[in-house]
Amino acid sequence: MSYLVLARKYRPQTFDQVVKQDHITRTLANAISSDRVAHAILFSGPRGTGKTTVARILAKALNCKNAPTSTPCDQCRSCKEIKNGSAVDVYEIDGASNNSVDQVRELRENIRYMPAHSPNKIYIIDEVHMLSIAAFNALLKTLEEPPSHVLFMFATTEPHKIPITILSRCQRHEFRRIDIESIQNHLEWICTQEEIEVAAESLWLIAREASGSMRDALSLLDQIITCCEGAVGPEDVIELLGVIDRKTIFDISDAVLSRELPTVLALLDHVYDRGFDLKKLYNDLVEHFRNLCVVKMGKQLERLVDLPTHEIESIKEQVSDVAFTYLNQMFHLLLNEEPTIRLSNQPKLVFELAFIRMCQIKPALPLETLVERLDDLQARIGMTGIVTDKPVEKKTPDSDHRPSVADLREHTAPSEKTESPKISGGSVENLDRIWKRVIDMTSEQYPFLAATLSKCDVKGLTREGIEIKVNGNDFNRNQVLRSKNIAILEKIIRDVLGRTVRIEISKGNSETPNNQEKRARENQLKQEALSHPLVAEAIEIFNGKVVDVKIL
Repeated sequence: MSYLVLARKYRPQTFDQVVKQDHITRTLANAISSDRVAHAILFSGPRGTGKTTVARILAKALNCKNAPTSTPCDQCRSCKEIKNGSAVDVYEIDGASNNSVDQVRELRENIRYMPAHSPNKIYIIDEVHMLSIAAFNALLKTLEEPPSHVLFMFATTEPHKIPITILSRCQRHEFRRIDIESIQNHLEWICTQEEIEVAAESLWLIAREASGSMRDALSLLDQIITCCEGAVGPEDVIELLGVIDRKTIFDISDAVLSRELPTVLALLDHVYDRGFDLKKLYNDLVEHFRNLCVVKMGKQLERLVDLPTHEIESIKEQVSDVAFTYLNQMFHLLLNEEPTIRLSNQPKLVFELAFIRMCQIKPALPLETLVERLDDLQARIGMTGIVTDKPVEKKTPDSDHRPSVADLREHTAPSEKTESPKISGGSVENLDRIWKRVIDMTSEQYPFLAATLSKCDVKGLTREGIEIKVNGNDFNRNQVLRSKNIAILEKIIRDVLGRTVRIEISKGNSETPNNQEKRARENQLKQEALSHPLVAEAIEIFNGKVVDVKIL
């Protein structure tokens, strides 16, 4: 007799033996007990999670001599035939090789006949999404109103390829990926049954490589048992399956977080020389840095991180002195480079470039430190707009608290709830202050008009009126002279001066030397602020850009 692989030898025969699909097996068992089993059922989900297995168990439960029962006896003729795959009343059809209209027509002809010796005639169509559109359409009427003795069970890994007209006629059950711990426990039970000694760490590596598929895990275990003599250790699994050692992942991440680029490149070269798949290594690193971020947050680790306890403790130790923002920067960079690695013909070079960029990232400052430095920078700029090298004298807690950005804004900008201070006088300084206040108040609600007023100057101010000189072309002058804008300007000037004045508009030919010097000085201050190290660091940390610079 030929060897029976573990995936077939230990295929579940009852609902209780199915691993980690309780939400489906419980629903089906209740449906059988209450005699509410649908005539068309769709099982969808990842490969190797038990779709066809559950369909067979359900077929046994409906055709057993004790049917309907949620626990088939496995001793009667129907149960044995279904278990062996030779049941005449249960048809297992491959959707890929039986996908034409003619084969669906043949199926429609056969369902009219009663079952040979079982209560029901059951059709199990695996990978049903492979049927052609014409075949699906030919099945519609039969699927909606089949004979009372016929049931359809469909299984698929790609339900999005099934027409909605078919989906709407089926009761759908979604299978989930099986977690690593459940797969590992099931493998331990099988090793006990087979009297084979396999280390727990080896089983964890196998379960991790299975990617949520129990069938894949059993196939890998079969391969390991065949190739090894005696006890199976982690080194055997790493060598036979080409799995990257977890210690290598931790060594690379440690070197990256320490910004030791030569060490990182040496580790990558070592992995490359041993013939490991670099794209698989990259995916492992992306997952590892994701786990670093989650562990750093420190909440719901058991649910969000599918790792053994000793690895979680190692990750906690690894990120203890690393800021979450810095980890997030690393994770974001790795995730953005993943398509480049996957599609590149030279993944090693792209890998090295990604490592170089990661080691060049400056560790992000804590947000509190950054805000404190920005407060200090704004306090040093002060009301004059000049950056000084002298640090701001910080008051003791007994006298007063350190001025913040909000405090400075409160002292430099007019409050919405209090009346604006009234300014009078006709000196050059007073005129400039009045006009700047007018522009600031206009920009809050009328930014387009404020942009035009910024090109204007106040030529004179009396008790009766204010003369405004419009520089530039006729377009600027026409904008100011619009009746709507004049009304807005009158209201704002009245709020600033505390009295109503007449507005006179005159045309300016060119800027005066004083104004030119003033604008040049403002541009210089803006450049100094943009080139300040704290501003550059804030832009890099938040991945932002400077929208505007205002001189207070």
